[in-house]
Amino acid sequence: MLTLSTFQPAWWLNNSHLQTMYPALLRNDPEPPEYRRERLMTPDHDYIDIDYCGTGNQPLIMLIHGLTGSSQSGYIKGLQSALHKQGLRSAVLNFRGCSGSSNNRARSYHSGETEDIDFLYQTLRLREPLTPIGAAGFSLGGNVLLKWLGEQEGQLDLFAAVAVSVPLLLGVCATKLDSGFSKFYRINLLKELKAYMHSKLQHLRSTGLTEEAMKIEALGDLSSIRSFWQYDDRVVAKLHGFTDVRDYYRRSSSRQYLKAITVPTLLIQAADDPFMTTEVLPELNELSSHVQLELSPHGGHVGFISGSIPFKPEYWLEQRIPRFFLEYMADSHLSRA
Repeated sequence: MLTLSTFQPAWWLNNSHLQTMYPALLRNDPEPPEYRRERLMTPDHDYIDIDYCGTGNQPLIMLIHGLTGSSQSGYIKGLQSALHKQGLRSAVLNFRGCSGSSNNRARSYHSGETEDIDFLYQTLRLREPLTPIGAAGFSLGGNVLLKWLGEQEGQLDLFAAVAVSVPLLLGVCATKLDSGFSKFYRINLLKELKAYMHSKLQHLRSTGLTEEAMKIEALGDLSSIRSFWQYDDRVVAKLHGFTDVRDYYRRSSSRQYLKAITVPTLLIQAADDPFMTTEVLPELNELSSHVQLELSPHGGHVGFISGSIPFKPEYWLEQRIPRFFLEYMADSHLSRA
């Protein structure tokens, strides 16, 4: 199903780049209430850090951040606080190496890596078999979420999911970031990714994980990389078992999984997203009956900022996402009764 979003951008943030950059540069949210961290040891003897907001037995929402993000990203902290106000707990999956310390394997995270979200889900479901669980992902995290939902088809006990600003066709998005002002985002993201890999290598060397360190050393000098096509070919594909970058993009793009999703899912996209083009948007026949594509002409990339008073932003996603969850949570309670 396709619906037109009700989002109206703030007049003082009247283009896609302002919508995208304002929260990234100027947002500084306090730590959400009832906050705690748990380190989960993964089956491959590594770890992921999970940051929780809320206590008790209320419904629980898994949150998945975007590329170079973490639980400390403004859109994550803001949504955790908004969900808490509505009586919903949350658990943020920090991708490997994104929680403030490097992980213990050469492998990292990427747009198609769904093992860790499945591990978190299985862990939470085992602990709380009767708790309503939902999930929300942003950008790369949204792609991971949608791919996972499609892979699992009817095997998940989730009451609802939300994905925002998703790069549904990875190759198209990588090419888009090579043009115009979008190069600004590419330059900064690649700088952060190279720093991430450098820190990981130093950590592996200093902790005596020589075999893992050698896998990163084998990638060579990354300083000459200037595009995501190059980075994903040299780093992501080689570290994660893909033939090359095209194989990675083909297998990991989430658009092909939308038809198989059986969880009620809201997909929020902006037509002016500077990380992609409208070419990534699926046709209606590519959506399962459980997927609602909500399209807005404006919003940028994980922006969607409204508000009539300059520098007093209203983060529309923090209204829309909890409302969607509350609607389907009510349906879930009725079906379990």
